Amino acid sequence: MEIGGLPLHPLVIHAAVVFTPLAAMAVIVFAVWPRYRWLTRWPAAILALIAFGSVWAARITGQSMLNANPELAQLVETHMSRGKMLSLLMILFLVVALAGVWDLGGPTGLASGRGARESRVASLDKVLPVVIVLVSLVVLAGVVATGDAGSRAVWG
Repeated sequence: MEIGGLPLHPLVIHAAVVFTPLAAMAVIVFAVWPRYRWLTRWPAAILALIAFGSVWAARITGQSMLNANPELAQLVETHMSRGKMLSLLMILFLVVALAGVWDLGGPTGLASGRGARESRVASLDKVLPVVIVLVSLVVLAGVVATGDAGSRAVWG
């Protein structure tokens, strides 16, 4: 996969490197501060979807780049294994983030009261925010480790 003669992977990874930490932080803010859930619910969900898509696009374009240049296989072995792990972690991240968006309630900051929600499953009110934070932190560590391995493969 190329654009104008350039491999698509180096272009796509920038979206993953930007949107994944941004999504993780947005989802953490959503989970930790119930008072602002009315304001952060949809940005967290949209950023989680974009991050998921960008990581998977990076994985697909990276595999395409490797297929076109098989001599790179040994050089990017660590990066490739970490990228596969990150792409699988992103499935868990997306599921947990969307579960939080669907389930967790909170008050509203609007005088009209619009935007306030009750939790759909009350028993998840204490557990789900903790799970969201833990998964988000693991994803943050994963994107840093994957990016580090990729940059070491390219720059030495």
